[in-house]
Amino acid sequence: MIIAITGGSGFIGSHLVNHHIKQGDQVRLLSRKKYQFMETSVKYYLGDLSDTNVDLSSFLDNVDILYNCAGEIKNESIMQELHVQGTKRLVYAAKGKIGRWVQLSSVGVYGKHQDGIITENSKEMPHGIYEKTKNESDKIVENSNIPYSILRPSNVFGADMPNQSLRALLRNVQRGFFFFIGKENEFIVNYVHVIDVVNALICCGNNEKALGEVFNLSQSITIDKMIASFVSEKKNVKNFLRLPKLCINLVVSIFGRLPNFPLTASRLDALTSKCVYNSDKVQKILEFKYSMSLEERFKLFAKQK
Repeated sequence: MIIAITGGSGFIGSHLVNHHIKQGDQVRLLSRKKYQFMETSVKYYLGDLSDTNVDLSSFLDNVDILYNCAGEIKNESIMQELHVQGTKRLVYAAKGKIGRWVQLSSVGVYGKHQDGIITENSKEMPHGIYEKTKNESDKIVENSNIPYSILRPSNVFGADMPNQSLRALLRNVQRGFFFFIGKENEFIVNYVHVIDVVNALICCGNNEKALGEVFNLSQSITIDKMIASFVSEKKNVKNFLRLPKLCINLVVSIFGRLPNFPLTASRLDALTSKCVYNSDKVQKILEFKYSMSLEERFKLFAKQK
């Protein structure tokens, strides 16, 4: 098969590229960054979807599956041009040339939630610029008349992830610089490993039942179990302090905006959430299976240096 991947040099995209190389597919990679693959099965295209003059014709000719993994998570000034206008350019160039489109999105399009169960039928209420522009991108794809599937993962992690927040938390836990908030097993975190994201993208690309569908992808675990996965067997999570949420709220409201203060309002929200992103749909319709439990994944992550 001929596979085209935008954002192919990124965290998720590079894993997807490697998967298709192993499958023996012809891979075309579009990226804003200069990247070099030794494999002859990869054809590299240097191009920026936010560029009005980007030429996508040869990149998309006779493509079986197009994975749109292009995204910007830091620079808000280019998100509108890349996620929205870039998707429009890609749709315009892809019509009549590709078999299907697999869109990598985010559960962030549902907005900020501190409790409840979020499904694919939940209302989309994106809050930040990243989430709003990704949601607009999804709508463009849905209305493109191109066969499509949309995958919305929660927090994606892996050994080579660029985001260092989870690794920073791990270091603090292993050094003993951590405390629990609220009651035991009261709060939940939502994560998914990059391997599972890639496998779900492959399911969306290969399964006819995926066409025209949106799928959430996330695993949930209590913070207590996550922290227990991080510490060695010699340590006991009961040694960590447990403080009332009300007290922490007060501290963050006073000191949270100070430079280098370790706990901000957004981090506090992440550590005191009861929200679950339901992923039953992708498992039932596409028969997708997670490679391992989130608890097992966190144990392996903690062992990686």
